[in-house]
Amino acid sequence: MQDINLPKPISFNSARFLISASKLSECPPDQGAEVAFAGRSNAGKSSAINAITINKKLARTSKTPGRTRLINFFSLNREGCRLVDLPGYGYAKVSRDMKDDWQTHLGHYLNDRQCLRGLVLVMDIRHPLTDFDQMMVEWCEHNKLPLMILATKADKLKFGQAKTTLQKVRNALKKFQCLEHLIMFSATDRTGVEEACEKLAAWLAPATDSTAADAETPADSP
Repeated sequence: MQDINLPKPISFNSARFLISASKLSECPPDQGAEVAFAGRSNAGKSSAINAITINKKLARTSKTPGRTRLINFFSLNREGCRLVDLPGYGYAKVSRDMKDDWQTHLGHYLNDRQCLRGLVLVMDIRHPLTDFDQMMVEWCEHNKLPLMILATKADKLKFGQAKTTLQKVRNALKKFQCLEHLIMFSATDRTGVEEACEKLAAWLAPATDSTAADAETPADSP
């Protein structure tokens, strides 16, 4: 029988919208544990979040990439654990001043948020390692923040081609110690969803927590 005093195992389909913030001061209290999702616009970030949470309407997907300009927080069934959807970078048709302001507040979140446990970088497997991707990898390395890369839209390539591309990315990033997980991912056919959930649960749960130990699997070799 499960000990009723143990924390609940994390269930990602329990995710619910909590709050949106345009700047750090509007974010929830800096407590608990968060994992943030970042990605260039049109990389499939919203679709990846929706696949992981089994909720097609949780993160807004748009035919106009880059429209999300706020930091969106989603609560989970386990108290204090949250997923965070960071603004997409790239194609948004906004003024230069607005874009600079947007990036400044995003930088404050990434640099100052103490409860941030890891970053999920969503990268289109057909167009990997853009300048934005490289910047985020280097930022994680500099700040010693664990990094997971979801190589999305893998269903758009033949399996052999996707596997070859993934290996090229792995080789290109082998010097970066921050990279803990590199996962071939498809929101369409759910490739990599289960593996991503296992890694996310391990990040969000304290290392001493027995429920985290159950979810955790050995780290990938970058």
